Amino acid sequence: MAQATPGATILELKDVSKRFGEFYANRGVNFDLRAGEVHCLCGENGAGKSTMMNMLYGLLEPTEGTISMDGAPVHIGGPRHAIDLGIGMVHQHFMLIPVFTVAENIVLADEPTQGMTLDIKAAEARVRELSDRYGLSVDPSARVQDITVGQQQRAEILKALYRRARILILDEPTAVLTPQEIEELLRVIGLLRDEGMSIIMITHKLKEVLSIADRISVLRRGEMVGTVPREGQTEASIANMMVGRDVLLKVDKTESIPERPVLTVQDLWVKDDRDLDAVRGASFEVHAGEIVGVAGIDGNGQEELVDAIAGLRPIQRGRITLDGEDITGLSPHEVSEAGLGHIPQDRHRRGMVLDFDLRENVMLHDWDKRDMVRFGIIDRAASAERAETLCDMYDVRSGGGIGSRAGSLSGGNQQKLVIAREIQRDPKLLIAAQPTRGVDIGAIEFIHRRLVEERDAGTAVLLVSLEMSEVLSLSDRIVVIFEGEIVAEFEGGRVDEQRLGMAMIGSGDGHSVPGQAGIGGALAGPEVEETPA
Repeated sequence: MAQATPGATILELKDVSKRFGEFYANRGVNFDLRAGEVHCLCGENGAGKSTMMNMLYGLLEPTEGTISMDGAPVHIGGPRHAIDLGIGMVHQHFMLIPVFTVAENIVLADEPTQGMTLDIKAAEARVRELSDRYGLSVDPSARVQDITVGQQQRAEILKALYRRARILILDEPTAVLTPQEIEELLRVIGLLRDEGMSIIMITHKLKEVLSIADRISVLRRGEMVGTVPREGQTEASIANMMVGRDVLLKVDKTESIPERPVLTVQDLWVKDDRDLDAVRGASFEVHAGEIVGVAGIDGNGQEELVDAIAGLRPIQRGRITLDGEDITGLSPHEVSEAGLGHIPQDRHRRGMVLDFDLRENVMLHDWDKRDMVRFGIIDRAASAERAETLCDMYDVRSGGGIGSRAGSLSGGNQQKLVIAREIQRDPKLLIAAQPTRGVDIGAIEFIHRRLVEERDAGTAVLLVSLEMSEVLSLSDRIVVIFEGEIVAEFEGGRVDEQRLGMAMIGSGDGHSVPGQAGIGGALAGPEVEETPA
């Protein structure tokens, strides 16, 4: 890895703008990166962060301004040129070939050869060497389609290191990682910095910013608000720079008033894609006017549980009722018509069609509704009015209005579009699975407020999140899932992170909340008196 004098400026953007038609994604941006630093780039969804990084990686050309490296202006003609200049980028959505092995992906286009063929042993040996040096544990011979998301990210970082990058751009690197994987990634980033690498990290998670950044830059609506050292900053001060106002970092809600049971899950058994039991005898209820959080370490059956309720996965045994109607085994459309709103954890696979425009995505549920269809064809005027109304209400920002492709939106704006569509259907039960994954602090505040408003309006809300702080702050009750079983239940506001974390690994003193015990006999643990967190 090439070394530069620590603290020396190695990359600079001066008065850089990027315009699409009349729309400025970036305007007059000034930014610099120093040798051996982690420079965090923050901003709301749609603020222009990814556009700025795509210019650095050669995927876009600046409309105006100059980019310099080591004091000399450069024209970055494409990703290959960026790599030759020593710039590596790990995109939010990984650029790996699923059927190739880790080693094959890493050496692609720069392969060690033996005669005319790939020297796979040499490739795997080089990957192991880099993996051991930087603590990026991943099996070089494993196929990408068979490894975890965290391991795929390590492969992407190793790919940049293999190409001798001295500048590493990480676009929302923790958006899809578990808490354990996030901790490991931050350790690796610190090690890379100590080795002399310069890192630009785009992230919405302010705790991560304060734990790893040397300097912090903030974009707002395409313009650079400022660059500050980490010292002396707080989550509130950075959020204020991002949004331009004080942001409520704590969920403001009154005590819930639960009403009738809306969702009842009884002795539910569901298999995963490997035909193994992922949900084992789960039983719980969600009442109208309450938020029930499902807490658990990733991979303990949360995804299969949600899929089964939504009609997306076969149920082996058990029963699910929605507002008194048995929905066990119904199709996703039938479950939706029965009153389910579903914010899926993967908005790309389950939440939207990326090649459809915003109007078409808003209409995904309503293609057969009389008020939206004329002579068997979707009414463009009525559907456009609905899409424009929802985009205004939920602050969905796009360069081309409702005619924009959903795939062209930032991740946070995509999420707000999905949430707008699901909430405005006035569901009886709203499942919110990872509702704030990959969104900025302002959008998180907005989404949390909307979920609480839905609860207060009498909707039953089932929240599934890997963010412990989100579960703790939003939930009126918390059920803990471990190895597919509901092992504990806590009253919201009366459990701390330590006790909840112990229950999540199957070794806590979790107990059922009085009045809720015994639903299917799934709740475990002695009944002890709670103490406020």
